[in-house]
Amino acid sequence: MTNDMTTGSPIKLIIKFMIPMCLGNIFQQFYNIADSIVAGQFLGVNALAAIGSTGSLIFFVTGWLNGLTSGFSIWVAQWFGAKRLTRMRHFIAMSIYVCLFFVVIMTAGLLILNEPILRLMNAPEELMGDISKYMAIIYAGLFVTCAYNALSAVLRALGDSRSPLYFLIISAVLNVFMDIGFIVFFHMGVEGCAYATVIAQGISAVLCLIYIIKKFDVLKLKKRDFKFSFFVIRKLLSLGVPMGLQFSITAIGTIIVQGAINVYGPVSMAGFSAASKIQNIICTVFVSFGATIATFVGQNRGAGKMDRVRKGVYMTQAMILVCSFVIMAVIYFLGKYMVLIFVDPSETDVIDAAQIYFNTVAWCYPFLGSIYLYRNALQGLGYGLVPMLGGVFELIARWGIVALVAGNAGFGAVCMSDPAAWIAALIPLIPYYFWTMRKEKKKETV
Repeated sequence: MTNDMTTGSPIKLIIKFMIPMCLGNIFQQFYNIADSIVAGQFLGVNALAAIGSTGSLIFFVTGWLNGLTSGFSIWVAQWFGAKRLTRMRHFIAMSIYVCLFFVVIMTAGLLILNEPILRLMNAPEELMGDISKYMAIIYAGLFVTCAYNALSAVLRALGDSRSPLYFLIISAVLNVFMDIGFIVFFHMGVEGCAYATVIAQGISAVLCLIYIIKKFDVLKLKKRDFKFSFFVIRKLLSLGVPMGLQFSITAIGTIIVQGAINVYGPVSMAGFSAASKIQNIICTVFVSFGATIATFVGQNRGAGKMDRVRKGVYMTQAMILVCSFVIMAVIYFLGKYMVLIFVDPSETDVIDAAQIYFNTVAWCYPFLGSIYLYRNALQGLGYGLVPMLGGVFELIARWGIVALVAGNAGFGAVCMSDPAAWIAALIPLIPYYFWTMRKEKKKETV
């Protein structure tokens, strides 16, 4: 069912759309988290460290695809808001061509460069075999990852955030059972976790496709929709590439940090991995607000309702600040207990490392939430370059902290790279958003 966000109460529409988005993002996070939980509990700390250390690399790869497809969906949202459905379908058809091209190139290239990339990340030799096997399987399954991201992005562009959630719940539950089955009963090690992830993502993609075919007449593509257009491809890439680069640039920063963390050994790697995963789950509310505001802004920009854009961004900022303080309290009082999901209580060194990370970054969550708001608002308006520039600022800040302290100071000093990156990212985003809105206001006046 489509959801027109150009009429009605902005705050009600945003909350109604955001909640399923948030739950969906949590379940999407659950793929890698389930792998880490099962590996940590059944295979030990080294397996947890091996799979946990892949998080930044997986984010780099899948983040590019997620950003690319999210950029394409902005155009879909704008054409849907403008009620130009034929144009919308043509953009969707062209996006299929682009997605196929990137998936083929990425799969081949990453499989060839698998081990060299891991060595650049300072992967410990004793973990190299497990990490390499795990990532090779993830790379081989990029087609289904891209398929789900693209299909769910189109559904969200049309205002449907619930259906992707249902499919993710099904596949996430299956992923847990397959993780346990492959590791406990078939003794497949970390490779079993990777196979479970790819199969589960494939199931969610197939369910999403079947649902679109059966329920969305406006998305039924015809032969004429696939008539190749360089103009449309260029328009898609004008948003998709900057958004993909934004995710990838951010991921490069996290890879640099992961490489620095790896120097401190498996205990710090495991603690950092567990803390990062807990943070990713809790802070998915920020990601969800961002994705929601992108759709809200995109549809209203297409409909020419800029006053609703301003109101929606203002209300979302207020909600993000409230959520930030709640999350800070949860992390402060409950963070170390959440780490027990991943490790046995006897692993006190791992728990202490996770707590160091929490103490270092939690105060900065209001900045993190604001990144997603202003970045996605600008993207919803059709601007891709400055949001990408925010990612560049993140990368520079992370690299700067790592270059200064890695190997010269303790684990906690490296953790400061996250707060530094979050604050730096806002330097271009906030001024450019308000400058853009003033420019739009002048256009309306004229």
